Amino acid sequence: MGILLRFLAVLTVIISATGADANKAWWKSATFYQIYPRSFKDSDGDGIGDIKGIMQQLSYLKEIGVDATWLSPIFTSPMADFGYDVSNFTEIDPMFGTLEDFEALLSKAKEIGVKIILDFVPNHTSDECEWFIKSVQNDPEYRDFYIWHPGKNNSLAPPTNWISVFRGSMWTWNEQRQAYYLHQFHAKQPDLNYDNPKVREAMKNVLRYWVRKGVAGFRVDAVPHIYEVAADADGNWPDEPRNPNVQDAEDYEYLQHIYTTNQPGTLDVVYELREVLKELDEELGGDEHVLLSEAYAPISTLMLYYGNSTADGAQIPFNFELISNVNKDSTAYDYSNLIHNWLDNMPAGGVANWVLGNHDQSRIGTRLGEDRIDLINIMLKTLPGISVTYQGEEIGMTDVWISWEETVDPQGCQSNPDEYERLTRDPVRTPFQWNDEHKAGFTEGEKTWLPLAEDYKLVNVKRERGIANSHLNIYKQLQLLRATQTMREGDAEVKPISENVLGIKRFLNGERTYVVLLNLHDDVETINLNSAFSELTSELEYVLVTAKSIRRKGDKVYADTIALMPKEAIVLATIA
Repeated sequence: MGILLRFLAVLTVIISATGADANKAWWKSATFYQIYPRSFKDSDGDGIGDIKGIMQQLSYLKEIGVDATWLSPIFTSPMADFGYDVSNFTEIDPMFGTLEDFEALLSKAKEIGVKIILDFVPNHTSDECEWFIKSVQNDPEYRDFYIWHPGKNNSLAPPTNWISVFRGSMWTWNEQRQAYYLHQFHAKQPDLNYDNPKVREAMKNVLRYWVRKGVAGFRVDAVPHIYEVAADADGNWPDEPRNPNVQDAEDYEYLQHIYTTNQPGTLDVVYELREVLKELDEELGGDEHVLLSEAYAPISTLMLYYGNSTADGAQIPFNFELISNVNKDSTAYDYSNLIHNWLDNMPAGGVANWVLGNHDQSRIGTRLGEDRIDLINIMLKTLPGISVTYQGEEIGMTDVWISWEETVDPQGCQSNPDEYERLTRDPVRTPFQWNDEHKAGFTEGEKTWLPLAEDYKLVNVKRERGIANSHLNIYKQLQLLRATQTMREGDAEVKPISENVLGIKRFLNGERTYVVLLNLHDDVETINLNSAFSELTSELEYVLVTAKSIRRKGDKVYADTIALMPKEAIVLATIA
């Protein structure tokens, strides 16, 4: 890293935890928890998680301090992409239960104080959706619900060279309609046409339906793919340019997706969806409904998802800066730059969010090392704003190796035995590990839809509840810390203290100041906090330690001589 970059990285920037808005909405310092329903808890023994299983474990969400949980899709689906191919947006798939089961879940969740958020898939439907079936039939109402083209050279070739996320052409020929349809993902996931006002209204009605049922908001899937570049006067689109670094002509990365992702019209869709939620806020009263948008995009684009001077956007545009860009070799300067890349670009009034795991990405313990699990969770929970946890990261679950024969994820299945491990997302979607008993307590049946982790007898909720500094109990202590006024409302100062040590200071007038120290690597580090942060008491108290620590909670230490063990993370507090 150059001298200039190091200088920029250590610049002290004070960040407001809540932005300029003094009205403290419930979500602004909330903990969001992602449930992948197929793998959370099975109630009927078929080896697949379901709604009643989630109901059985709602008390666990309260135990670990979750404010809201978003569920990966539970709508009616042929399951070509495990629910992300929706055939009916207002029905529950029988695999997961019934509408009555879901209404019971909402009722129980409300009773214990956990909000339910649904995964909303606006880009496409299943090819078994009634809308698509009618579009194939040229039904006047649905003819233009999807993106169709007669093809080039008298239908002998697809309209463009565009490549699907799941490999191969983005275009599939439909014999009945005698035309190609566009699908940015699986061929069974035809893309909707957002230039058609009827499509936009139909999707808005989905939001209205579920909010009136009692959901607290939506995570919006695959946002960058909603729009493609506008066609020319003849109804044709340009080919996308080659990516010279990739040689596999079937691979999504073979092209540079300048015409099929992050198009301007996408932002308008997000703003319109937020407007629907604001209308529902007015209609129903109560807590504000939230929009969480999933987009991997340049930071300048992501900031636009918050909204502009004339329109509100998503309250929570997911922040994938850390999940996408840090690795086992990243330094404190790297972490600091990525954190500030979000904080320093965020518009006034915006609230930061931090995502280190999800159902599409390798787990923290596998990606960054099992010896960094507590460290990463401590960082996630002490940065200002919103934290997002993927199920199992709080107990330290890691990726499960799955053979080619056992692979079910279409992203892997559409490749080959030599490439599938790079592409499959199955290793992060395996059943949750509740205890050390039959099938990890996930199911009473004899099979699970994906293999269990071999380490489930050591890594599970039941065992970790009884170990003082287990991953689970560290996580629960962090949630108590997040409940303090300083963490909820205070400012933040984030900086690299050395090549290996990242520091986070959280402070608020009249309240205790907290200092978080994260030793990212394998050397013992000695820190003089007085030269790193101002206005600290000469003596500090350990308020959170991990299994790597040689000090105990409640111990005192002088600010000018703090020793950190390899991969240790601690939280200190000023002494009144």
